[in-house]
Amino acid sequence: MSYTIDLARSIFPNTQVADAVPATVESFDQLSAEDQLALLWFAYTEMGVTITPAAMGAANMVFAEKTLTQIKQMPPGEQTQVMCDLVNHTDTPICHTYSSFGTNVKLGFWYQLGEWMKQRIVAPIPERYKMSAKASDVFQAIRQLEPGQQLTVLQNVVVNMGYAPTVGTEKVKEPVVPPKVLPSRTKVRIKGINNSTVLSYIESMNAFDFEAAVALFAQDGALQPPFEKPIVGQENILRYMREECYGLKLMPERGVSEPAEGGFTQIKVTGKVQTPWFGDSVGINLAWRFLLNPQGKIFLVAIDLLASPKELLNLGAVR
Repeated sequence: MSYTIDLARSIFPNTQVADAVPATVESFDQLSAEDQLALLWFAYTEMGVTITPAAMGAANMVFAEKTLTQIKQMPPGEQTQVMCDLVNHTDTPICHTYSSFGTNVKLGFWYQLGEWMKQRIVAPIPERYKMSAKASDVFQAIRQLEPGQQLTVLQNVVVNMGYAPTVGTEKVKEPVVPPKVLPSRTKVRIKGINNSTVLSYIESMNAFDFEAAVALFAQDGALQPPFEKPIVGQENILRYMREECYGLKLMPERGVSEPAEGGFTQIKVTGKVQTPWFGDSVGINLAWRFLLNPQGKIFLVAIDLLASPKELLNLGAVR
């Protein structure tokens, strides 16, 4: 048979994915701007979400410094308006600039605003502000998620802000200068898996050697991030990795390998990933579903945010 990307996405269909995450993000997006900002503030201050200051090193914040300084120098009312504009996807110069940032810069942008809000340098949420009943429901839904899922919701919320129609908005290519100190390449062991392509992929990603990781893909191969459409082609995959994957630590634990039709091989690996934004305190439960072509190249790797820690051990159900 001849695989297509759509057909490849159906491998290991019993994987239990955390569908509550996109549903919660959608509910958040339906709130008013004031409630969205208040919910972010309460989540930042009350949920115990600790962003490690060292994570700022993963973001090339030079891209955001001018905009942050501009906001810092505004009167409080204008500062609040800028944040509401970002939530409302308003057509303003700052919203356009924000939309050009990659994920790490957006996370760093809001981290800095949050620090300034705590210091009263930037206008905070009024002390007596009370969220609407709908916002409180969303906040409660976030509280009930696994820690890694909570962080994924907050990350997706921040990433989606800014000027919405991104057509014609040039994406900042970051980082311009790779991290000065790359982690040493260490051998990976995955219980049940000895496939050299999969092991090399994990090792290369952990060393931030994205060129080596992309070389493992077929020319028409694809990478599918959680809850996103597949990114097809080596050039597009490399661009995505450079923008989104610096600082991630992949920690695969176990896997299963099965032959597929047409000489292909399907492999499922479960484990965790740590992001520099939250240090070693939170591991996000993931599954990597690989489909390798007869030449051993990656035709597709789909990355799934798992519904529960139980899924890390639930490989028997995929047979």
